[in-house]
Amino acid sequence: METVIAITWLARIGLVVAILAGCVWASISFIKPNSSSVSLRESLLCSVKKRSRTLLPFTVAVLSAVVLVPLAGFNGQTDKAVTTALDVFLIILTGWAGTMGVYVLSDLIQCQYDITEKDNFSARQAHTKVKVLQRILVVLIWFLTLAGILMLFERFRMFGGALFASAGVVSIVLGFSAQKTFGAMIAGIQIALSHPINLDDVVIVEGEWGRIEEIKLTYVVVKTWDLRRIVVPVTYFLETPFQNWTKKSADIIGSVFIHADYTVPVGLLREELNRLCKQFQPLWDGKTCVLQITDAGPETITLRAIMSSPDASSAWDLRCKVREGLVQYMQENYPDSLPRRRIAMESGIPARPE
Repeated sequence: METVIAITWLARIGLVVAILAGCVWASISFIKPNSSSVSLRESLLCSVKKRSRTLLPFTVAVLSAVVLVPLAGFNGQTDKAVTTALDVFLIILTGWAGTMGVYVLSDLIQCQYDITEKDNFSARQAHTKVKVLQRILVVLIWFLTLAGILMLFERFRMFGGALFASAGVVSIVLGFSAQKTFGAMIAGIQIALSHPINLDDVVIVEGEWGRIEEIKLTYVVVKTWDLRRIVVPVTYFLETPFQNWTKKSADIIGSVFIHADYTVPVGLLREELNRLCKQFQPLWDGKTCVLQITDAGPETITLRAIMSSPDASSAWDLRCKVREGLVQYMQENYPDSLPRRRIAMESGIPARPE
């Protein structure tokens, strides 16, 4: 009998060790092939050290108890209570180890994708997918952990059977009460897989320009240019039309409108625009730099300058600099071409009627 108990406890210890080893192996297997062994080792050690600060002492305590308790020789109800308590701690340890494994895996994957780069489309996709799936896996792990703990107690197993017997009524109540919540969670999974938005995407939401800062299971946080945060439900990006300026790539075309007199030398102004674009590189990516007359009103004409930039922030800065440069060029060289209002005066004065 003692041999069977010892084998059972050794099997449980092996299960915990196998889970920990599996988490480490999964973390390594998901790393990009071109990663150097030094950076991989450093990233792995850093992540494991950060995530296991509280897990390691708890693991040592539980495994020590698993080894020492059978040697204490408890009998009867005491042995049953101690065994149940150790089973609970082992289940918690297993869930905790699984959670830490998910976090280590997500850390190692994210460290291989630099989201601070200019062209970070692939990195934003990877970070978005990892963040959403990480939260789903953690919730699933602890749900299974709680279910495993409850199954250790006979009274809760009977209670679970009663719940299953009344599953029809419970499912209807939960279905109505949690409809929006489950819908939002499904929408979060859909966003993680279809990528209508990614982390650090530039979007226009409710008329506001901003970047996707966080993607949760049920909501998304948009950081605006003036450091405000707009929190919208995740279903917004599946049900409402919105602008995504970095869906396929970060490059974008910006425009500047200038109103001028009909006497303005458009050709010389076009040459000045080309000079300004070259001067303000790398805000200008060298692809598009065009000046056109887009409207001719009764008193002035409208000139539109369009310039391409590698990202939205660079486009904003380039627009401001080009607008300032064109206005200054006209002020210094062609002040008469600035918008003017003409009034024609007749020389003769009509005679007053008798």
